[in-house]
Amino acid sequence: MGEKLTLTASDGFTLNAYKAEPKGTPRGGVVVIQEVWGVNNWVRSVVDYYAAEGYLAIAPAMFDRVDFGYESENYAPDQFVIIGEMMKKFDHATARLDVEAAVKAVASAGKVGITGFCFGGSTSWRAAHFGLGLSAASGYYGGGVANYIDMAPTIPLEMHYGDQDHGIPVEQVEQLKAKYPDVGIYLYHAEHGFCCSDRGSYNKEAANAATARTLAFFRQHIG
Repeated sequence: MGEKLTLTASDGFTLNAYKAEPKGTPRGGVVVIQEVWGVNNWVRSVVDYYAAEGYLAIAPAMFDRVDFGYESENYAPDQFVIIGEMMKKFDHATARLDVEAAVKAVASAGKVGITGFCFGGSTSWRAAHFGLGLSAASGYYGGGVANYIDMAPTIPLEMHYGDQDHGIPVEQVEQLKAKYPDVGIYLYHAEHGFCCSDRGSYNKEAANAATARTLAFFRQHIG
């Protein structure tokens, strides 16, 4: 359904992306932020899903500044050695420029929302803090909660976490809920990565429930 293309950020950097168009007039735009495995098969399927739901959707390759063209289907522990080295070089400041480039690439469709998973979940929260031309954000199991808990959202935001996530303690999620009572923060009986159908932690019931919430949220705030 979609196509691979490149985007140019405001500092001149060119990054890869995957974009899919809906049939007919778009409801709006959706930016999908990857997990740490890049814009791989599953992330592209999420972009296709939002296009099928009526949105002009795009996933920017957020690790291209570190390893141009990186993507992986290897969900085994050994891949985290590579990912760990990449994260040491990752820069959140330039990442904002890449998110902005993706937002602008679908802004012709109308209002734009952002969603992301794992690494992309925390990126979605950060994007909701900075605004970046977005109208709504719905993030999934973003790790390192303490690193963004003081970044107050400036646009409508909701977040989704698993209560069996060993990397994100429920206590941290509860702290987030207490600090931001107006943000919809949902817990599901699931592990980390429960939405990704290519991972062993996939939980269909939780994934369907969370996706339905995101879709309703985007219908409300985007179109």
